[in-house]
Amino acid sequence: MSRLSELALELVSIPSVTGDEKEITDHLQGWAEGLGKFSPELIFRHGNGLILGKPDGKRPCLALVGHTDTVPPHEGDPQPNIDGDKLTGLGASDMKSSLAIMQLLCEKLDLANLPFCLVLVFYDKEEGPFADNGLQPLLDHYPWLEEIDLAIAMEPTDNTFQLGCLGGLQAYVRVDGQAAHSARPWQGENAIHKAAPLLTKLLNRPYPEIEIDGLVFRNCMSATLANGGRAKNVVPESFELNINYRFAPTSPISEAIENAKKEVLQVCDGVHVEFRDVSPPGPIPNQNPILNHFKEIAPIPIQPKQAWTDVARLAAHGIDAFNFGPGYGIQCHQAKEYVSIAMMEEAYSLMERVLTTPMLGA
Repeated sequence: MSRLSELALELVSIPSVTGDEKEITDHLQGWAEGLGKFSPELIFRHGNGLILGKPDGKRPCLALVGHTDTVPPHEGDPQPNIDGDKLTGLGASDMKSSLAIMQLLCEKLDLANLPFCLVLVFYDKEEGPFADNGLQPLLDHYPWLEEIDLAIAMEPTDNTFQLGCLGGLQAYVRVDGQAAHSARPWQGENAIHKAAPLLTKLLNRPYPEIEIDGLVFRNCMSATLANGGRAKNVVPESFELNINYRFAPTSPISEAIENAKKEVLQVCDGVHVEFRDVSPPGPIPNQNPILNHFKEIAPIPIQPKQAWTDVARLAAHGIDAFNFGPGYGIQCHQAKEYVSIAMMEEAYSLMERVLTTPMLGA
């Protein structure tokens, strides 16, 4: 077994469902302390977040950023294992294979003499609500993180560069009616039936394409939860929906958020709407010289990130960021989740090549 697959299997074998990341963070901290490449003053632990390294002001600073948590397991998920080229286990693609690459880079490379100052950020609670995300406390507690010149959110991208990310919002929608006996529905007002025009709008709504810097994002509005009715023989007096809207990183970001809210309100005209969770979109950092260095050294496909990631949170703190990782996007949150070891090794080789090659003009 290669060292990379060994590290990944070790991480996948540590349960770390959102909110239960202490064990894996303790493990990573112990690994870092035993590695001997980070002095005690360059190991920062805050809750279940861990930072290794710090911008030195002498070299361009590149941060590798990865979350340690996973979604809950599926019933019948197998024990973590390696079979040929496949590492199977919860979090294999999203995103413990990337965490293993972060570890191996530190083990293999001469960090003090790289052309870049390398910082590793491990954080918790990414799979939960936006407000609980564990990256935010690290950004708040260590303001010097804003000195990072470029961050890579090592989310699963099938070894492509994925730039930007969609914003997202959750809207609580309630359609009101009046209860009645189901044998005499004319004495009430069926809230589920009243929701039919809204549901029809959502059914027929297109997914408009938004082109930004040559990359095409698609805006998507969907009803993702529904609840209504109190009994089988009662006409329901209320019907509740959660509407999830994903929207492109148009500029300025604050305007993109306000426009997204207006679109939801237009679709939901005449019913009660509350916005309960809003995540900003992430801009595309095309003018960043380190990103251009990546493109030159590793000419791999470039795609839009048709999802939300913490590149948006990093951008809100003035840190340019993009997405790159060996995990399969289609495997995220799936039963019997797996990743290709060959893809992990390919991603590691790419990162090693980029990190050890000086930037032109630097």
